Amino acid sequence: MTVLTISGALRRDSVNRKLVTEAAALYGGDVVEADLNLPLYDGDLEAAEGLPQSVVTLADQILAAEAILISTPEYNKAPPGVLKNALDWISRDSRGVMAGKPVAVMSAAAGRTGGETAMFILRQFLTPLRANVVTGPAVNVSGAYHEFDESGKLTNDRYRAGLEELTALLKATATA
Repeated sequence: MTVLTISGALRRDSVNRKLVTEAAALYGGDVVEADLNLPLYDGDLEAAEGLPQSVVTLADQILAAEAILISTPEYNKAPPGVLKNALDWISRDSRGVMAGKPVAVMSAAAGRTGGETAMFILRQFLTPLRANVVTGPAVNVSGAYHEFDESGKLTNDRYRAGLEELTALLKATATA
């Protein structure tokens, strides 16, 4: 039982990495963390060289995972480019790696909506990939820099309850 975590933020100490790590702990099993340090999508590069090895690695991780947890920050009312870039690259893998894959999305942001708009848009990004995105509960951690303790644990019981429900639903979907 393997769960793949994808944080839309590259920073090692990002609140989205903390959130998706908490979700993975609740999900249980082996955890693999995706690396989104990928080249920018370039059709000419793809035509000349095929998929970069880093993209093939990500696609293989997706295929091997029982389920995927994605946490996105909100940059200018949208998911960050690094997350969109990764989805664009994996959409080019001929194996259709996201098709039917159980996915849970969540967000953490400094603002009062907790990245709600970015999470909504992320769901739309996943639609053409045919991912099986579980529906709710929405986990949008607002004021996120104040919701984790020094060890990276989520301290707000309301957010934790939502995360527990979301991961349980993902697990039920993945094992159905």
